[in-house]
Amino acid sequence: MKSLRTGIGYDVHQLKAGVDLWIGGIRIAHNKGAVGHSDADVLIHAICDALLGAANLGDIGQHFSDEDPAFEGVDSKKLLAHVVDLISKHEYHIVNVDSTIILERPKLAPYLDSMKETLVPIMKIRKDLLSIKATTSEQMGFIGNEEGIAAMATVLIMFG
Repeated sequence: MKSLRTGIGYDVHQLKAGVDLWIGGIRIAHNKGAVGHSDADVLIHAICDALLGAANLGDIGQHFSDEDPAFEGVDSKKLLAHVVDLISKHEYHIVNVDSTIILERPKLAPYLDSMKETLVPIMKIRKDLLSIKATTSEQMGFIGNEEGIAAMATVLIMFG
C-alpha cells in the first residue's frame, strides 16, 4: 500500500567574514560565509531534516552530531546522499521538495539553477521536482542585518 508523508525542515547559521559560503551544494562568492561544524549549508541541512522528519527517522543532529569530529568541515552533499539512501532503505522515495533560502545578500537568483543541477542527482529526482526560492528579511532582524542565514524546506515522500 502506498502512503504519502510530509516533512518540514529548518536551519539557521551565523554569518562571519572570512568563511566560505556554501548554499545548495555550491560555493558562492561573498565576503561572509556560514559558520558551522560542517560546511554549514543551510539549504541542504533543511532538506535533510525535512526528509528525516517525513520518514520519522529523527533529525539531522541525531545522524550527524556536531560533536563528532568525523563531520567537522564535511561537505553537506555527503550528508544529503546518506539521508536519501537511508529513506530509500525504509522504502521511501522523494515525490517533491519545496525550499526557501532567507538571506539579505548576496542575491541568489543567479545561483538557483546551479543549486538544482547539483542537488537533483543526489536526491535521485527530476529537476522539476525540486523548487528552490530565495528571499530577504527586508533588512529586519539578524538576517536583515547580515548576521545570519536561514532555510526552510518541505518535502513529500511516498512509501512503496
